[in-house]
Amino acid sequence: MRVLLLLLCSLLTVVSDGIARDAGILLVGMELAYPPFEMANPSGQPEGVSVDLAGALATALQRKVEILNLPFDGLIPSLKTGKIDLIISSMTATPERARSIDFSEPYLSTGLCMLVGKNAPIDSIAACDQTGKTVAVKQGTTGHLYSRQLKKARVVVLDRETACVLEVVQGRADAFLYDQMSVLKHAEQNPETTRALLNPFQIEHWAVGIRKGDDVLREKVNAFLSDYRSKGGFEVLGNRWLAPQKEAFRASGIPFLF
Repeated sequence: MRVLLLLLCSLLTVVSDGIARDAGILLVGMELAYPPFEMANPSGQPEGVSVDLAGALATALQRKVEILNLPFDGLIPSLKTGKIDLIISSMTATPERARSIDFSEPYLSTGLCMLVGKNAPIDSIAACDQTGKTVAVKQGTTGHLYSRQLKKARVVVLDRETACVLEVVQGRADAFLYDQMSVLKHAEQNPETTRALLNPFQIEHWAVGIRKGDDVLREKVNAFLSDYRSKGGFEVLGNRWLAPQKEAFRASGIPFLF
């Protein structure tokens, strides 16, 4: 009986909310609303760059991965309370977030840039921060954080990326502050009403979010990322999910993400 109890204990771990969990499952939180990084396929199953990355990490840790689809601004609270083990959701490692959670080494570099109106007289973030200008940002993103630095422009904070894009498309906002990949996608989808200013005004680094104090897991994640990169894993991800974007970045003379 004692041996059986010890075996059960080895298969379970207790998280901060006191709930016993199967230690063989790696619970990864992400918002499935950011293709091609995090999204759901027609059958409702998670897929994309981050999903593949989470699966490869779980395999390296000899665990099975389970993806939890959570609102972006709920990811950090879910990590802190033990609902998930990790965040892999195109999350930028910022000093503000690092006060609440730990981060792995960066696995991707991107830039904060702008989707602007087709005929808007804007060529820089400084030109955006003017009286009479309106800037859209998605709540909880680094664009939202950056917007606090704007002194003159009116800032509109919205819950959804698509809502921010619509503000620019319909002329209610002069610019949407977001990452390069998304800005490129939305400009291509709305060529009659928008254009992309891809040169970043702020460089950012995405990393895996880890609960404070979980140093053992952080070391394992960092070791995986280093090995995965050295074996060409990120190159494979880029070719599978981001081939057109890689070509667009190359044509614009802008370094690609991985």
